[in-house]
Amino acid sequence: MREFIVEADGGSRGNPGPAGYGSVVLDAATGETLAEAAEYIGVATNNVAEYRGLLAGLRAAHDLDPSATVHVRMDSKLVVEQMSGRWKIKHPDLKPLAMEAARVFPAERVTYEWIPRERNKHADRLANEAMDAGGRGEQWSAAESTAELDSAAESLGGGAAVADEAGAGDAGKSAADARAATAVASPGWAPADMGAPATFVLLRHGETPLTPQKRFSGSGGTNPALSEVGREQAERVGAALARRGTVQAIVASPLARTRETAAIVARHLGLEVSVEDEIRETDFGAWEGLTFGEVRERYPDDLTRWLADPTVAPSGGGESFAATATRIAAARDKLVAAYAGRTVLLVSHVTPIKTFIQLALGAPPEALFRMELSAASLSAVAYYADGNASVRLFNDTSHLR
Repeated sequence: MREFIVEADGGSRGNPGPAGYGSVVLDAATGETLAEAAEYIGVATNNVAEYRGLLAGLRAAHDLDPSATVHVRMDSKLVVEQMSGRWKIKHPDLKPLAMEAARVFPAERVTYEWIPRERNKHADRLANEAMDAGGRGEQWSAAESTAELDSAAESLGGGAAVADEAGAGDAGKSAADARAATAVASPGWAPADMGAPATFVLLRHGETPLTPQKRFSGSGGTNPALSEVGREQAERVGAALARRGTVQAIVASPLARTRETAAIVARHLGLEVSVEDEIRETDFGAWEGLTFGEVRERYPDDLTRWLADPTVAPSGGGESFAATATRIAAARDKLVAAYAGRTVLLVSHVTPIKTFIQLALGAPPEALFRMELSAASLSAVAYYADGNASVRLFNDTSHLR
């Protein structure tokens, strides 16, 4: 069963006054924007606009998959509490909207959460775009919207001042002003007309007997299988991904631990597993099976050089991080072409997954040493047609708790 997140907002410049709403449907697994809706609705109150935004978001989610589960997030305490059944709906303008929203999905498949306004920026921007369009005598246009772009840039730290001035219901600053203020802070963000990206959901394999001992375990060692803990982790990942229903294909590294993890997940998803040799773990040469401390004792000079230079290979003919990055970049390009517009689960290892993230961020090679990647964790990167990439998730282990 697929899982969606609906974020919705509405505003009125006058309360009542010129009003509009915005809503967005997100993939719960990757954070990918699946649908946007916004509309100028004429003169109305804030609460009516908020309910209209909720209704539009639920309908958009239903259009994508009527069997999905939905988690609604809004910064309207009134709507969240009323739709959750904790507050009574007394206003005659809100009752029919609430009843209509409740009929879109069965009640047991919709949950509600209040979030602060600063966490609802995307929907807030859509609502402001709709109100701005209404002020020009027009309706909101999805093709001209930059709400996702602006809210993402603001989240990166480029628009704190804009956030205070461009909230829903605030006529002091238009969405066009917000776009101008944040454009300089938003290089690399794909425009709305770029089409669906190829999304890689990156799964590190479950634990092996070497994992809790923190031993080097690459492609040149003993090729261990999963431990009992690792198999249970894979089952939990599979169940979580099955609930979300977003993965359309599975590709695994050829090593035993990744193929076993992938096979367990595949049973939950009803998919076949393809094998891609290029997403295998780095070969750690003579360090295979050793702890970091043991390597420091036996190969101190080699370890120092390896830590300082990504082109240096481990002792005994292993593979350098630079060589791994070249291999992963080639695999990335091959897989992006093969899975354009689709979501694919890549079951891989610590170094390849960190390298996917490092390359997507344009970070230096030493960034690999600054990432923590847990066994059976999920990360996600979206790749757009213009070559840009967006990191959407990193080291998520919520499914293991």
